[in-house]
Amino acid sequence: MTPEHIKTMKDQIIELLPEINLIADENLRRNTAQVWEDAIRDGGWTIGQILRMPFSVHVANCEITFIEHVRTVCKMCIAVADVLKDAYGDRTDLNYDTLIAGAILADVGKLIEYEEKDGKITKAGRGQHLRHPFTGVAMSHARGIPPEVQHVIATHSKEGEMMVRSNESVIFHHADFIDFDLVSKNRPF
Repeated sequence: MTPEHIKTMKDQIIELLPEINLIADENLRRNTAQVWEDAIRDGGWTIGQILRMPFSVHVANCEITFIEHVRTVCKMCIAVADVLKDAYGDRTDLNYDTLIAGAILADVGKLIEYEEKDGKITKAGRGQHLRHPFTGVAMSHARGIPPEVQHVIATHSKEGEMMVRSNESVIFHHADFIDFDLVSKNRPF
């Protein structure tokens, strides 16, 4: 195979998460992909493992993968934002880049929180001490992800209950829990 046919980690991440390309700001788009690369390397994952990873270790017999969940929730966020913009026009204060980057990065910390041991995905040692919103914010901060996006990551789960969520965080929080609630109940779609 010639060097031009070898895919970089960034290329593989974009294949996994093509929604990254919907981020208009070039720096934010590049840094979002870089946070994913950092998490994959730090967590010791391969792309193959990530493709098999269930979206939650708290759901028995989970058939929805981590990547399916991230992509689905991101698409749901965009759809909600589109409906709100269509309905309310300029009265809607939403930043699509913040929403999309936040949706793509909200669960990236699971690559630190989880590990594969004896063929099973479980909470890692680090996951016993820090949940994914915390590690996701830390990794995003290290790569210069703006505070507005870090806010979506930090407040998307139960950790955000004590905060006033931004518009983008409200959208992500509800889209995330729609997907979680339906999948965790193993409901047919």
